[in-house]
Amino acid sequence: MPGKLYIVPTPVGNLSDMTFRAVEVLKGADLILAEDTRTSSVLLKHYDIHVPLQSHHKFNEHQTAGIIKEKILAGANVALISDAGTPGISDPGFLLARTCAAEGITVETLPGATACIPALVSSGLPCDRFCFEGFLPQKKGRQTLLKQLAEETRTMVFYESPFRLVKTLEQFIQYFGAGRECSVAREISKIHEEHVRGTLDEVAGWFRTHEPKGEIVIVVAGLGNRKNRGRETEERDNETEKIQR
Repeated sequence: MPGKLYIVPTPVGNLSDMTFRAVEVLKGADLILAEDTRTSSVLLKHYDIHVPLQSHHKFNEHQTAGIIKEKILAGANVALISDAGTPGISDPGFLLARTCAAEGITVETLPGATACIPALVSSGLPCDRFCFEGFLPQKKGRQTLLKQLAEETRTMVFYESPFRLVKTLEQFIQYFGAGRECSVAREISKIHEEHVRGTLDEVAGWFRTHEPKGEIVIVVAGLGNRKNRGRETEERDNETEKIQR
């Protein structure tokens, strides 16, 4: 009888964010796949989990996905974790999940930690409708995507490196406008968690003089959700109000 693939979220900061069920699943697995075994060893030691650990990351996932699939078909229960958060969300996981699903293997994903949702909810920007863009392309296709996103009406969520944060905010100013509202969340669920809110111009100015460190999530208002709206946006809102009446 085939086993299961469990996709298990791990804390993005505080180790206490681990769920009881996640610990139980990891303890009951026959094999744990980890993005970085050194990082994951700290978590497993903290929760007294003694299960064989194997590397599974973006540089080897194409080679290992088929092998893992065969182990699960042979009856092994395999748990996939990443360094932090939910595997598959800007982390390895999609390829293995697709490979197993195509074979009819049960893929069971546990709910749990992810950086984008706390950043979105804490931003103060509309979160009833949003789009998650993850990391923007570094070169090819970046400008084209930014031009498209300039017309996006939903709140947008991005991941970014602290080393590229200011440059990215400056590009957002170029394509979205300096007055677009945004929030930058840094080090979510960690000791030095920080949320900087304001217009893109204000937030970029803050980080030009305060060097950003740690994991970064940028939340940007969609077109029409700005507090400092131009005449065109106000007219659009007025038309919407007339329709609603």
